[in-house]
Amino acid sequence: MGKKRKARATPETHPAATGIDQPRGGGYRHSQDEADILTAREIAADEDLFAPASVEEKKAFEPQHKSVSYWEDAWRRLRKNYIALASFGVIALLILFACLGPLFMGYHYDEQVRGSENLKPLAYSQQELARIAAGEKVFPHVFGTDSHGRDLLVRLMYGARVSMIIGITAALLTLVIGVLYGSIAGYAGGRVDMVMMRIVDVIYSVPDILVALLFAVTLKPLLTDFANNNQARLLGRLMISLGPSIIAIFIAFALLYWTSLARIVRGQILQLKQQEYVSAARALGANDARIILKHLLPNSIGPLVAATCLQIPTAIFLESFLSFLGLGVNAPMTSLGSLASDALGGMYTYTHRLIIPAALLSLLILSFNLFGDGLRDALDPRLKK
Repeated sequence: MGKKRKARATPETHPAATGIDQPRGGGYRHSQDEADILTAREIAADEDLFAPASVEEKKAFEPQHKSVSYWEDAWRRLRKNYIALASFGVIALLILFACLGPLFMGYHYDEQVRGSENLKPLAYSQQELARIAAGEKVFPHVFGTDSHGRDLLVRLMYGARVSMIIGITAALLTLVIGVLYGSIAGYAGGRVDMVMMRIVDVIYSVPDILVALLFAVTLKPLLTDFANNNQARLLGRLMISLGPSIIAIFIAFALLYWTSLARIVRGQILQLKQQEYVSAARALGANDARIILKHLLPNSIGPLVAATCLQIPTAIFLESFLSFLGLGVNAPMTSLGSLASDALGGMYTYTHRLIIPAALLSLLILSFNLFGDGLRDALDPRLKK
């Protein structure tokens, strides 16, 4: 057999034709390496490429927009919602009207002026006209008086104060219960979450107004006996002043109205507990309570504030509804609902007695609802523009 012939280099396979140089140790090296070396030498020789950056070039690397925090961004979006700002202004004016207004009035809410019964707005009785003629200053009855001679403007101020206090207190009560229940359900997860949320579904299906009426009727004798036996204590005096029906309203809110807040908190906790900072806190030895209180709830404060603000008009409406039915605050204390209920007897003769508290109640509930909607839109990061 003949020897195998050695393959002859063709123009296509010759190193010089392919642009590949043969190094000393054998093998081939791409000529692009030499080109890179030459380019690097040229760059090193050019001193202008390493000159300090100018002021304009430095500004080009600066961020164009100033970074803002979560609350600054929420305030920026809330300022653009003129309806929410107007509603907040109305709420502020009503708070001043209810809290500071009685300080400048010449009458008390339970003061009965004999001879000044059933006065029309800005009217005076014969006794008051005689006092004015004698040179004595008499404070006018701006909205008139009721059948007992009590000034309606002062009673309207106290009624608005009582309604707002009850609404805010009931909303805070539902906030505390809803946050505790929802955070435990969301953080525990699994079967615990399933059982707790099924309980929420059952409570959510209960007719709330019917239960509030049931509590107001059934608990009234028990609460009245408790208030009479504890008149020397602060709780007993407060219960006598407000009435057992208001305590029943608080109980109804504590049992029924926290479910929506619990659902909101649970959803936030389920979303946030998978974040890296929660895993880092757990790895550092933080217990479950610290993780919920220090890491999860502070990052859920936005939706909670908006939901709590929307709970206030619900509580005000429920209190006014029960007061309208005669299950509200005890006389002589008043609220907007009880003022409207007292005006039913002379609705055709003294129509303003019903229109004024009803209009103020509608304005109060509408303002809280509009401001709560605007606050919810401002605190929702998904609505950023």
